[in-house]
Amino acid sequence: MDSETTIIVIGASAGGVEALRTIVAALPADLDAAVFVTLHIGAHRSDLPWLLARAGNLPAKHPRDDEPIVKGNIYVAPPDHHMLIEAGNIRLTKGPRENWARPAIDPMFRSAAQAFGRSVIGVILTGGLNDGTAGLFEVKTHGGFAIVQDPAEATASNMPQSALENVDVDHVLTAARIGQCLKELAAKQHAPDALENVSALVAPEEMDMDAQFTLNKPVAVTCPDCGGALRRSQLGSLMQFSCHIGHVYTMEVMLAAQFLAVERFVEQAMRSLSERAELCGIMAEKLPALQENDAERQLWVAARKEAFDQNAFLRTMLTREWIHPARRGAIEMSHGV
Repeated sequence: MDSETTIIVIGASAGGVEALRTIVAALPADLDAAVFVTLHIGAHRSDLPWLLARAGNLPAKHPRDDEPIVKGNIYVAPPDHHMLIEAGNIRLTKGPRENWARPAIDPMFRSAAQAFGRSVIGVILTGGLNDGTAGLFEVKTHGGFAIVQDPAEATASNMPQSALENVDVDHVLTAARIGQCLKELAAKQHAPDALENVSALVAPEEMDMDAQFTLNKPVAVTCPDCGGALRRSQLGSLMQFSCHIGHVYTMEVMLAAQFLAVERFVEQAMRSLSERAELCGIMAEKLPALQENDAERQLWVAARKEAFDQNAFLRTMLTREWIHPARRGAIEMSHGV
């Protein structure tokens, strides 16, 4: 496929189905572009291709791995797979989650920018936290065009607002206007001028790991997914963390992920203390009812009480109201569509 082929990449999360249906309804059957969509669906079965095909004039599908790119088609990232865009085909991978998502928006945007450069139009729609911001930054870095849904219209304004704060966005539009804008840009065979004085950024999974983990200043945090050391990088004003495995987080997602990791570890400690209390109780009961065993039995009873007391302390810590100053909102859970 020609590198000048217009590639439209659209990322959405909470509330994204209706916005996508509105956009697709405005696209003509002879659209001179290929459209790629990633919605946060996790591993859930998805009916999104069927919904988008019914909403507009273009066929929509989950692509196969290594499927050729054909203009006039809508390709939807399948459940539990990142969708990557190469020069002439589509690659599906179960690579590491990014911003706690698979499929994630950033890998799709990043791969499209690297393969098609100035021929890419990136669109960020409604969603929580900020997956897609780093990818849209890459689109602009490689000379592409950036469109963001008006946060005032979005069901969840975090994703579009983050894109506006960190990327030099070309248009801020309602979903209805985005569809019309994409139609016009594709008809004009849109090719924006490449940005000057901006170096292309390397995808985290493609970085030389020796250089990445020896030249950068270390940060005292570990990956919430695998426990590996994290390195910090900067995409304009957006900060990212990545590990050896390839998990990637923005600062906002990292804060949320780290807090859930704390909860998980506290819950594991609570389970271990409950098990200790149970075992101490069994030890106290199994001692023969002899006078010489009373002191030992009381020690096991005391140990059981100690475990219960410490468990109660952890439960208080787990259920208290913690301060969450970040305004990006709570972690968004994926739902099948």
